[in-house]
Amino acid sequence: MKKTYHIITIGCQMNKSDSERMANFLEELGYETTEEKYKADLVIINTCGVRQLAEDRIYGFVPRIKKENPKVKIVITGCLSGRTDVQRRMNDYVDLWLLTKDMTKLAEFLNKADKRELPDSYLKIKPKYDSTFSALVPIGNGCDNFCTYCVVPHARGREVYRPAEDIINEVKELVGKGYKEIILIAQNVNSYESIINYELSITNKGNGRKINKKINFAELIRLVNDIPGNFWIRFATSHPKDMSDELIKALAECEKACHHIHLPVQAGDDEILARMNRKYTVEHYLKLIKKIKTAMPDASITTDIIVGFPGESKKQFAGSVKLAKEANFDMIFIGKYSPRPGTAAQKMKDDVSKLEKKNRELALTKVYKKSTLENNNKDLGLSFELLVETASKGYSYGRTRTNKYVRIVNNPLKENLIGKFVVVKIVKANDFGLDGELVLE
Repeated sequence: MKKTYHIITIGCQMNKSDSERMANFLEELGYETTEEKYKADLVIINTCGVRQLAEDRIYGFVPRIKKENPKVKIVITGCLSGRTDVQRRMNDYVDLWLLTKDMTKLAEFLNKADKRELPDSYLKIKPKYDSTFSALVPIGNGCDNFCTYCVVPHARGREVYRPAEDIINEVKELVGKGYKEIILIAQNVNSYESIINYELSITNKGNGRKINKKINFAELIRLVNDIPGNFWIRFATSHPKDMSDELIKALAECEKACHHIHLPVQAGDDEILARMNRKYTVEHYLKLIKKIKTAMPDASITTDIIVGFPGESKKQFAGSVKLAKEANFDMIFIGKYSPRPGTAAQKMKDDVSKLEKKNRELALTKVYKKSTLENNNKDLGLSFELLVETASKGYSYGRTRTNKYVRIVNNPLKENLIGKFVVVKIVKANDFGLDGELVLE
């Protein structure tokens, strides 16, 4: 009987993609998946250390898993796997602390290394995709920005990017299997750089000659866009300091590129941005918004904002509210600041109370709910292409090219629409989504 594994993934899309690679690697080692985490031979927890709440989750269920199944092997990977304080606290329950980049060490840990040839990078491991129509395709790993509040550079290391040929070959294979959505992901996708050999590229511009050229993310988008097939290109996530005019132009010109840009601003005050080490100003950020909207008038823009960063005064927070109103975001993901071990901000005084952080969160929520509803109302009566993702309680749900979430309120043919492109006419606008009627040919 094969041994079983169960993977618990906490955190971002990058963690989800890493878990997909881990799953396939384990199955190549002879393991099979199970939904029974309390009965599995091996449980892997892919952790997130960005917020305290995500960290606290493992302190609860890891001991519980070990108690329910004393013979289980528990592996902690992801952002918390290199934290010595977490290791000291959980060492009695954990059998292996595994950095994501060292994923292939699982073979040795499970006594499966023997003479098999292991890839020199975990990103070369083929994934076991969670979806049959939408695929996360990592283009790199790590971060060089060292924002003072963020653990990612410490947890994942410096930026390392995949060769363009590897990415293109993965996308071509996915499109050949009928995938409808390709999501290019990295900690900072628009920092991407790679050397590409034109003779191997899909555009074949070298005409048989080997021409090596360094390409950036804008050029990678164009190469992926040139792959034949009916699919969308999404990406996450971008850093404002690297959102170039060239990239905006490429997104506007590439017909497969979705017009949704997640552009984390984090704060609306220049002094706070400098203390966060974000390397741009409020003025620069708002100019980017204007450029994006000029090139793609239909674009939706979402962002992240941290409230209660050390030293953030009420006046400085008011700058975040002002920016949110001016940018007219389609969504704001709000994080209440919490100190993260190993970061520069941990040494700063966390001087904004929990109550004040909550009040600031509520104030920003009120702003973006208003702008989201106003933006959604502009879609009333219009028709959009939709990729259907889920179905529940008689309704199907999907997203538009601009990442608007739509509930399909009619399905006269009673078809299973999941994984299909359909056209819907918007009949109702809500705070966080739209209702649409299926348009039949």
